[in-house]
Amino acid sequence: MRLGVRWLAAAAALAGLCAVAGLASGVFLVPRLHAQAPAAAPLPIPVGVAKVAQRDVPVHLVGIGNVQALYSVLVRARVDGYLDRILFAEGQEVHKGDLLAIIDPRPYQAALDQAIAQKARDDAGLVTARLDLVRYQHLARTDFAPRQQVDDQQGAVDQLTAAIKGDQANIEAAALNLSYTRLVSPIDGKIGLRMVDPGNLIHATDSAGIVTIAQIHPITAVFTLPEEALPQVTAAMREGAVPVLAYLSDHRTRLAEGRLLTPNNSVDATTGTIQLKAIFDNADNALWPGAFVEARVEVRRIAGALTVPEAAVQRGQSGLFVFVVQPDERVALRPVKEALEQDGTAVITEGLHAGETVVTSGQSRLQNGTRVATHADAVADHTGSGG
Repeated sequence: MRLGVRWLAAAAALAGLCAVAGLASGVFLVPRLHAQAPAAAPLPIPVGVAKVAQRDVPVHLVGIGNVQALYSVLVRARVDGYLDRILFAEGQEVHKGDLLAIIDPRPYQAALDQAIAQKARDDAGLVTARLDLVRYQHLARTDFAPRQQVDDQQGAVDQLTAAIKGDQANIEAAALNLSYTRLVSPIDGKIGLRMVDPGNLIHATDSAGIVTIAQIHPITAVFTLPEEALPQVTAAMREGAVPVLAYLSDHRTRLAEGRLLTPNNSVDATTGTIQLKAIFDNADNALWPGAFVEARVEVRRIAGALTVPEAAVQRGQSGLFVFVVQPDERVALRPVKEALEQDGTAVITEGLHAGETVVTSGQSRLQNGTRVATHADAVADHTGSGG
């Protein structure tokens, strides 16, 4: 035990002598360090990209309006009576001339029969009056009847002739009233909701009517544009039919494609806008009367335009620019000039070439020369639908 303590003391003393020797000679023993590894290259920044596409681009003027039936009819009674039968179903498609309802016809049939009987009676009286006139005229020529009696008989014949004309008019009026007891559709269209039930007493003066019919094949939309757009519209109409697209208010869902019918004949001086009407076939019932739509009027086309997604175009202090992905996967800041932005697409007039790849998302982390990472499924030709 004592021997171990002595060895430790000796070792400590030796270490102290070495330290003193080092100080005296100016030599220090420093641990050997490993050489530092070079800094790792920064990781590429992930971005979304799209191809610069070349295509014909339609130029649209956009207005807000609502859909209107081509024709809308309120079916009302033209005679008074009890509503006997309803022969349509709500929401049914009907055609012009289809029987919709029947009003109790018996009073009007009786009035027609009475008018026919009255005419028959007057016809018989006219036959007798004409025979008597012939007799009186013959007797007057032989002085066996006074001239006054002939004139009186001629007047009776004329009165009966006029009465028969009146009877014929009464027959036609009674027949017309009888026909009004059968309510028929005046147009092709879709039936609305029934406003009166069978068994009710209805009148020709009732304002509510029985049902409405709206023609929705085809259908129209009325919308407004600023008055400054009118010259472009009229110029397009001189070239031929002007296409009009109807969209939902979400600006993405296309409902129908039609054509412009006409602008209104005057500008609204209070709002500085003009109304226009377009017509659509509406074969799939996508448009419904009263619905609000966004109408896009194609006034011209830009042929062979270079297009990129609108999100690719950035705005800086020096103007518009895009980031173009180079073959070495680095981006280059490229100034561009833009002619049009619509429907999420930008038309570029200077600064790009067809087939180049531009960054569409993640630009906030980029600068000229930044390395980027793109995925094959993120690169797509920006061709669009042209509408």
